[in-house]
Amino acid sequence: MKPHFAMMAGYNAWCNARLYDAAAQLSDADYRADRGAFFKSVHGTLNHILVADRIWMKRFTGEGEAPNRLDAILFEDFAELRAARQEEDARIVAYVEGLSEADLTGRFRYRTITNPTDIEQPLAPALMHFFNHQTHHRGQVHCLLTGFGREAPSLDLLLLQRQTGIGMT
Repeated sequence: MKPHFAMMAGYNAWCNARLYDAAAQLSDADYRADRGAFFKSVHGTLNHILVADRIWMKRFTGEGEAPNRLDAILFEDFAELRAARQEEDARIVAYVEGLSEADLTGRFRYRTITNPTDIEQPLAPALMHFFNHQTHHRGQVHCLLTGFGREAPSLDLLLLQRQTGIGMT
């Protein structure tokens, strides 16, 4: 199970780098434009992905900042947001690398944000949700980019595997 999660952590960082490269090509007005997405704009959606990652990483590790709102804007400045994204991706990769197979079959406890409740659940399905959530919202950013007439990068896992060999053995 661990190789799968290591692949997903690497995939997450790779996708984020590609998506931020594409978003960097937008004008500030387009980057911040409310395009009717759940988190309104590319800016809002990229912030949300980081917000959710920080919330989940706090739950998984007990460390780090955990915003108290899913729509929080952590960084107004794109360069600062990008740097924070890169740091969080490195943190995610390190966390997954540090997990054992026993950890992945274990359980963890956390408190929800929206309707505060204590939850205990298995770690592996929560990690699957964690990576799936990122994919979902990156897809929204991808759609927003194409809506601006931009060519959005391929985010296919198979492309990462072909480029790096990760997950091919």
